[in-house]
Amino acid sequence: MAAGHARFRRCALTIGATGWGTRPPSVDPVFVAQLATWMNRPDRTLLGFVWAAYERMLVDQPPVDGRDLERSISQLLEPRVRDAMTGYEPFYIQHATFERETMAPPPAQPPEYDLAFVWRADERVIWPLEAKVLETPGRLVEYDRDLRMEFLTCRYAPFTASGAMVGYLLSGEPGEALERIATKLGVTLGKISDDDDRPQRISRHLRQVPAGKSYSADFDCYHLIFKFGSLRRCAEAAP
Repeated sequence: MAAGHARFRRCALTIGATGWGTRPPSVDPVFVAQLATWMNRPDRTLLGFVWAAYERMLVDQPPVDGRDLERSISQLLEPRVRDAMTGYEPFYIQHATFERETMAPPPAQPPEYDLAFVWRADERVIWPLEAKVLETPGRLVEYDRDLRMEFLTCRYAPFTASGAMVGYLLSGEPGEALERIATKLGVTLGKISDDDDRPQRISRHLRQVPAGKSYSADFDCYHLIFKFGSLRRCAEAAP
């Protein structure tokens, strides 16, 4: 056992000697500002892959666990997003991604995204999608909470000036869900483009930036509604 620990310590020292440390370097504020510019139209670079994955899922109709709908759907979307990509993009898709920039001191756990696009050049840069199951168009308590308490406090998406909320709608119509979201948030949901008839909209906000941080105060939230009319929550144990 002692010899094993010694080998591990030598390995750790070797890794550290090459510059691979356990504490990431601080992020340059100029870099954060540039990111806001580079990622100002995620609807053109990211969201198409997510819609392609949803449409593929409707065709495939994979088994979904009704005991854990939100995680089950998100997990099934991830490989379909990856399949829609070429593999040459400067980012990759990931399910259950941790945001370590805004985590509280240990033993606290970092915030976790349902889905996220992670930049290859600096994997601390994450464009998140937070999903919520909407049993009806008006069941928006958790949806509203996550936007206000996570995105608009910079706990989510600290390095990006935008992110997405995705509603997994079980009954009712996507258009009604978007109208109810606008009313609940007290904001205008604008169309992303005039020729796009998919149920997606954008809202613009000002975030509460923590003292001493250079995160963007301007924040755009993209709202996507994916209808899963044949799915239902269930509380029964698996057979």
